[in-house]
Amino acid sequence: MIENGSSVSIEYTLKLDDGTTVDSNVGEDPLTYEQGASQILPALEVALAGHRTGDTKTVRLTAEQGYGAIDPEAYREVALEVVPEGSREVGTAMVARSPEGVETPIRVHEVRDESIVLDFNHPLAGQALNFDVKVLAIE
Repeated sequence: MIENGSSVSIEYTLKLDDGTTVDSNVGEDPLTYEQGASQILPALEVALAGHRTGDTKTVRLTAEQGYGAIDPEAYREVALEVVPEGSREVGTAMVARSPEGVETPIRVHEVRDESIVLDFNHPLAGQALNFDVKVLAIE
């Protein structure tokens, strides 16, 4: 049974409310995490607690339980030349790296004449998350 400290291997498919599949490891290596160690979304951990090997579960997380609401403060305007020429299109995904080496996914939100607005929100912020999970193993 899944309890704090268990090593849990799962197979999952993540979809948005419109049915778009965002991620899946079905047919690939399982995702293995330690229950209670905050290695996956906390609300997903709570939903899986008590389940056993072979169990399947559909879990819907609100945006707040997932990656949060869209933060209007997470947009930054930068000079056009800061963004590589081939990435100056709305929707382009990039990775920003801090001086400490921490990587943050960002997207081009708006292209202006002299600047670009970057979105530092998590790509799934503001979205409800729908997981179909199968528990493959518990140790």
